Amino acid sequence: MSGRIVMKTWSIPAGRIFGVELRVHWTFFLLPFFVWFTEFKAHRAADPGRDTALVAIIFACVVAHELGHALIAQRVGIRAKSTTLLPIGGVMQMDDTAPVSDTGVPMWQREIQIAAAGPLLSVALAIFSAGVITLFDPDVQLWSWPFVQPSNLLRATVWINLYLAGLNFLPAYPLDAGRVMRALFSRTLDPVSATRRALSIGQTMATLLIVVGMLSNIWLTLLGSFVFIAAQLEERLVMFQSVLETVRLEEVMLTDFATLSPADTLEDALEKAVHSLQDDFPVIRGGDMVGVISRQKILKALRLEGNGYVQAAMDRIFDVATRSESLASAFRKLAQRNAGLVPVVEDQRLVGIITLQNLMHSMSLLAESRRLRKSMLQP
Repeated sequence: MSGRIVMKTWSIPAGRIFGVELRVHWTFFLLPFFVWFTEFKAHRAADPGRDTALVAIIFACVVAHELGHALIAQRVGIRAKSTTLLPIGGVMQMDDTAPVSDTGVPMWQREIQIAAAGPLLSVALAIFSAGVITLFDPDVQLWSWPFVQPSNLLRATVWINLYLAGLNFLPAYPLDAGRVMRALFSRTLDPVSATRRALSIGQTMATLLIVVGMLSNIWLTLLGSFVFIAAQLEERLVMFQSVLETVRLEEVMLTDFATLSPADTLEDALEKAVHSLQDDFPVIRGGDMVGVISRQKILKALRLEGNGYVQAAMDRIFDVATRSESLASAFRKLAQRNAGLVPVVEDQRLVGIITLQNLMHSMSLLAESRRLRKSMLQP
């Protein structure tokens, strides 16, 4: 079992690169239909092969752009866990199980470095690809309009990178210039307030793009819609992070739970497990907690060794937490040992437990309740 909490992002996994999980947001699947529609409208014909190739180039450019962010994040001591890819860029989720390295550089400066990496890499890729194309095929006409067209994929490769960089220079959070703006806000505001202020500006600019696009260019409407969707995704991520850092274990820990004794047989332990919703159990001798055992470990020991005792199969090394610790702290402890349970103690006495299941359930409910309270408070 992996100690991971994944926020619902309406996306599907697409593999891992440099340790970062890539997820494709559903908006990317609208792009092939939109490209086909605009080509058919302009030329009364469409080439499905070239249209698909153009979408693949856009996807590759977005992946490269986001990897620029992830690599610089690792360099400045922040580990990225996943990136959700949209046609305008991506929304990065940091790894909450990895402590942020103390490099001596303020966090807001590190965030600016991470934000700047994507557009700079896109510009570098555009210059490099333009140089290679000019060297090997000087007849491509890189400066001919329209710059992005399925009929000229080489020219499109250069301009997609330039457009991606240019779009992310707009101060519309969560675009990269908007992330720089948020980092500057965070010098005087707490992270959640800074993000909310940047989000409100980003959503205003997204609405402006949609309206202007309706009057002039449908591509602007599409871009504005993508920015608006990315802003909503980022807002949910902020709520998620806020729950991690601000909610204390005493607010969500289980206080009514089953325990086992080291003298219990494995068959007795399995019988208790069958009638419990828990997957992991604290093992108690007298008033002291002496170990932890999971339902899976009980079954494995029964299959391999027959009906022994819980004492022989339990894990004797485990982390404990206190009531006042945050959910982020419990999550890190679960992930570091790939465990399913963290006991909560007070005065060396077991007062509750945190399991991976109740942690995930509590976080999703608390994040949603905070989002609903925020929407109800807004006029």
